[in-house]
Amino acid sequence: MSVKKIVLAYSGGLDTSVILKWLAEEYQCSVIAYSADIGQEEDWEAVKKKGLATGAEKVIVSDLKKEFVEDYIFPAFRANAIYEGSYLLGTSLARPLIAKEQVRIALAEGADAVSHGATGKGNDQVRFELGYIGLAPDLQIIAPWRTWDLNSRQKLVEFAQERNIPVPVTKKNPYSCDENLLHISYEGGILEDPWNEPDEDMFKFTVSPEKAPDVATYLEIEFANGDPVALDGQKMTPLALFTRLNKLGGANGIGRLNLVENRFVGMKSHGVYETPGGTILRTAHRDLETITLDREVMRIRDSLMPRYAELIYNGFWFSPERELLQMTMDATQKTVNGTVRLKLYKGNCIPIGRKSEQSLYQETFATFEEDKVYDQGDATGFIRLNGLRLKINALQGRCNR
Repeated sequence: MSVKKIVLAYSGGLDTSVILKWLAEEYQCSVIAYSADIGQEEDWEAVKKKGLATGAEKVIVSDLKKEFVEDYIFPAFRANAIYEGSYLLGTSLARPLIAKEQVRIALAEGADAVSHGATGKGNDQVRFELGYIGLAPDLQIIAPWRTWDLNSRQKLVEFAQERNIPVPVTKKNPYSCDENLLHISYEGGILEDPWNEPDEDMFKFTVSPEKAPDVATYLEIEFANGDPVALDGQKMTPLALFTRLNKLGGANGIGRLNLVENRFVGMKSHGVYETPGGTILRTAHRDLETITLDREVMRIRDSLMPRYAELIYNGFWFSPERELLQMTMDATQKTVNGTVRLKLYKGNCIPIGRKSEQSLYQETFATFEEDKVYDQGDATGFIRLNGLRLKINALQGRCNR
């Protein structure tokens, strides 16, 4: 493979530092190290300094937090996207954004190749590369973990030491973590056995529910067209609002998840997640829809949601089918306007009130008191018509008793 310049998705950790040096040696070309700031805690000046010292032609850090919330998190939450019933897609939503910016930099810098540090066992290799292909198919893709012989941590450390790449001397974190504004995930270590409970000191975003405040926190979230726009009556930018939800959720022990999921590549994976703000947002959004969405519209949308979430999980954000479903999901949100009141208490996020000027809930129809808008006698014919096929089945002796 003939390559003139490579843009590497770079974190500054051991793996991508080794990859940076390996790419420069293997392809004898310049390498640009690119890091995406999507809300993770990081010393970006230290990242830049290390990247340059390791041999990068330049180090580019892109602040993508605003775009992440507005163009990835909020669209997915308008669809109530959730994978396999519980995972809120924290890593899955970040990868296409990282890939998009990497492609933009590659084209702007005249690079002809992109590279990443994802292994050949995980989902991220698929998400990154489908993003590259969907946006700039002419760029060459280099995936070192699928081609080199540095297939163990010890070999990576030896490679780094031979080339004077700093190797952390502190005790190694036993978990593989991915952190961004939406969540933090933990895999590996004792979690490779799904029977094991994670250590309490592992968690970073949330206090344990047992140690959460003994007094409940109440909040109100206002929505417009399915997106949150205000918190406790105060209008806020998407980034500021979501950041605040993260803090409120974390302080109340909300958003922890322990699950075994099915990776796209075919194996099962055990992971633990913290998604405090996302858990609150999805709960509130879903609750507001109960009074603002038509029953049949909600049923159709909900039937499409698993496919939509699966597309995101599998890396097809930049696909025509995801875009088609997004337009459908967004069309349902025109009436999702109003406010939800929530109670946060020791790991629980409980909707306790909802209101909307476009509410389909009509007290005059639902009341148990005397009313003049609903003739209860109409129910007789309704029940008889719905029971007709059951009656015919019973007469034919097809009813199991």
